[in-house]
Amino acid sequence: MSSATAWASEKAKDRAATLRNRARLGANRNLLFWYRELYRDQFKDFPDPATLSILEIGSGTSPLKQFHSNIVTSDILDLDYLDLVFDCHEIDKLDAIKNNSLDVITLTNVLHHLKSPIAFLNCAVGKLKPGGKVIATEPFFSVLSTAIFKYLHHEPVDFRISEPELGEVQGSLASANIALPWLIFFRRRDWLQRLNENFDIATRSIRSFSALSYMATGGISRKLPVPRFLYRALFPIDLALSRCFPRLCASFFTVTLTRR
Repeated sequence: MSSATAWASEKAKDRAATLRNRARLGANRNLLFWYRELYRDQFKDFPDPATLSILEIGSGTSPLKQFHSNIVTSDILDLDYLDLVFDCHEIDKLDAIKNNSLDVITLTNVLHHLKSPIAFLNCAVGKLKPGGKVIATEPFFSVLSTAIFKYLHHEPVDFRISEPELGEVQGSLASANIALPWLIFFRRRDWLQRLNENFDIATRSIRSFSALSYMATGGISRKLPVPRFLYRALFPIDLALSRCFPRLCASFFTVTLTRR
């Protein structure tokens, strides 16, 4: 099989998997609630997100547009419900989005799938207005979540990488290292400094988000029978624990970067 044929086959698999995952997410009320609360937290510093020009990267499975209809959705996969289809690593060449036009670029659990997340961020900055934001949510490695992500989650975890990029790309879903964003923003100051020319690293915002509440939904792959009223009642406690004791139990973090 030629490399082009193999790549097309991988894309077809990713497209089918994305459609399945999107359907599963839509049927999981607790998971939709988790995402709703995440999006509220991501945009809490904006008085009216509906007035903003916002591009989402990696919208294949994302339900963000259900909550904010003004979002411009995008993905590398050709899906008929998306606004734009392109490789985000080449966003600087995308004529559909004008330079200096976006208030926000947002990504949720996407950076760890990118071949070169730092290169992407530095490439994307030109599409933001001066003072525009990148808002990204990614896995956080606490005492609790490290064991879950390493032994119970299907995506690879590799803390020993020598460069902030994926060593091998097999497809937009299969290629991943969920430790990569955490290493950039919490462990490798030298990697983080590679963003400093375009983003004001000193004023970056990082907030922990949730402990076990994502896992309690069953995630994308399964649906756990937790009553909706109980899940919603316990969610604020779970969120508070992740904020009070992030190193012990946080499972996700949201970083906000501001363009210089």
